[in-house]
Amino acid sequence: MAENFEKAIRTKYIGKPLKLKDDKPAWVVRWPRAMEHIHTYGLLTPFFKGLTEGKLMATKCVNPACAEQGTVWLPPRADCPDCYERMKWVKVKPEGKIYTYTMVDYAGIGVEMKTPYWQVDVELPGVNTIFKGYLEHGKPYIGMPVVAKFRTDNPTYTILDICWAPKDK
Repeated sequence: MAENFEKAIRTKYIGKPLKLKDDKPAWVVRWPRAMEHIHTYGLLTPFFKGLTEGKLMATKCVNPACAEQGTVWLPPRADCPDCYERMKWVKVKPEGKIYTYTMVDYAGIGVEMKTPYWQVDVELPGVNTIFKGYLEHGKPYIGMPVVAKFRTDNPTYTILDICWAPKDK
C-alpha cells in the first residue's frame, strides 16, 4: 500500500535521455522499450525543441473567420480544433499558478520518474488551456505561484524536459 505523503518532497528524473535520430524537418527520437520505438513529433517538434532551449511554446489560431481566433493552446495543437487551420507558434511566459494537483504513487510504464511525486496542473496567464506537469520540489497548494524549469543540459527529448518549481517571492 502506498504511503500517504503530507510533506514536501523532491522529485527526480531517473530515466535515460532519448537520442535524436533526425532533427530536420521534424524531430525523430529513438524511444527504446522492449523493442525500439521510432516516434516523430511531426508538426509539434517546435514545442519539444523549445523545452530543450528553455522556451515554452504554445500555438494559437490566427484565422479571422474562426470563433476561436486568438485562443492559445498548451499543450500545443498543430491545427485549430474548431476551424482546422494551421496554428501559429507563440512563446508563453513560463510562470503560472497551480490549478490543481495530485500525488502519483505509480507512474506507469514510460514515465521514468521516482515515485511518489506531485503532478500539477498549471494555469498560465493568456493560455486558454491548463498545462499538466510535475512539481520539482516542495508541497503544492491550489493557487501556488510556480515557474517552469527546463532540462536544457542533457535533455530527455520528452515532456519530462519541463517541470514546475515554487516561485520565490
